[in-house]
Amino acid sequence: MPEITEKELPQNLKPLWLKAITAVQTTNLAYAVSILQAVLKDSPGFLDGRKLLRSCEIQLCGAPKKKGGLFGLQTGGMGLMKISSQAKKDPAGSLPLIEKELEKDPYNEAASELLFDTLLRLELFESAAFALETVRKGYPENAKLLHKLADFYLTREQHLTASDVFNDIIKHHPTDSAAIKGSKDASARASMQKQKWDENADFSALKHNAAEAEELEKATRTGLTKEQLEERRDRTIEKYNADPNHLTTVKDLAAIYEQLEDWHNAQTFFDWAHTLSTGDVALSLKAGQMKDRAAEADMRDLETAAATDPDNVELQAALAAHKAERLALVVTEAKRRVDQNPTDPQLRFELGNALYQAGDLSGAILHLQQATRNPHIRTKVLLLLGRTFKAKGMFDLSIKQLSDALADLHAMDNTKKEVLYEKGILHTEMGVKDLALDCFKQIYEVDYSYRDVAERVESSYQ
Repeated sequence: MPEITEKELPQNLKPLWLKAITAVQTTNLAYAVSILQAVLKDSPGFLDGRKLLRSCEIQLCGAPKKKGGLFGLQTGGMGLMKISSQAKKDPAGSLPLIEKELEKDPYNEAASELLFDTLLRLELFESAAFALETVRKGYPENAKLLHKLADFYLTREQHLTASDVFNDIIKHHPTDSAAIKGSKDASARASMQKQKWDENADFSALKHNAAEAEELEKATRTGLTKEQLEERRDRTIEKYNADPNHLTTVKDLAAIYEQLEDWHNAQTFFDWAHTLSTGDVALSLKAGQMKDRAAEADMRDLETAAATDPDNVELQAALAAHKAERLALVVTEAKRRVDQNPTDPQLRFELGNALYQAGDLSGAILHLQQATRNPHIRTKVLLLLGRTFKAKGMFDLSIKQLSDALADLHAMDNTKKEVLYEKGILHTEMGVKDLALDCFKQIYEVDYSYRDVAERVESSYQ
């Protein structure tokens, strides 16, 4: 079974792929996941589709889960054991079942390992590597699976990549002798491979080339100092000037600018990389993220300047104009997304929030009320609805929204504290001091340092 690119995707699947891309661009990630699952069911060798699917799942599920189970190891459960048995008989047919498990937890180590083994049986080698690369990203301390990944790269004669994986193992397990030896051997083999040397090559020359390989390996590591990153940037700029259309160089330069938090240049080069790649969705999303960060950075710089010079009328006016322009852009983009997918509650919430920030309270209420249909965001929607009604002076309706939010909350987490505090402030403004104090006391009992609740509660006893 061959691995395929977007251009090689069957004609009947291309409309679905385009729908998935649109769903991702409008942050309708759950819908994108369902479409991508269908695409991969018919074309399991479509690696870009699998990468986009995993990216969506990670955004929906968040950070890797803390490990539970026996000795803190993540287990796959009885369901995964049954799928594993089926995978040996019908590898292609079992892939959708494995992906369903990963939809629940995209970093699941047991499911990722099963996906790796199954894709290997189908000779989908790059896709198999991606399965374990996900574990490497989420649980880099998993020496067992990282060794398996490094050994795989060695069998594919990707020695430099194998060395990189071995070095990741060493970061978490400094005494792992197999990883230490593997890293050195892989670096040496990468050097010989690069120069097409054989085992009898001159030793001094081999040492020189191994140093080059080590330098290249260092360049791929994260955690470099600012000075090291700037050196990498300058070297990469030279390569870019020599060939501005070399996609890998452009992507490298964009990534360096991102690490340097130079958001404007990062956006420029991610945009250019997206153009050169003829439509790589991941690069488009990255460019969008850099654009947002650049706008946020500009706003912070302007706010800082305005705060340090409060009497500067021109600076204060510029800040006000920039905020208004930023809010207008956010509202316009949120409206566009809702127009494209009017049934998505998440998009309704984002539009409602944007309208609230822009001061269009009545417009915000319309969309926030529709967003309450999604149980996953219902609490924060009700909280914002409560604030919106409060801003309109409709205190009774505001209390109703906050009470409904509290009914859905059980553990005293940060969200419940925020809702209780908002309700307490509202009762205070309404002059209902006993109900306000009850809200503040609930927070006080578990978090003495939360905002000013200690002062509010303790002053009531004086």
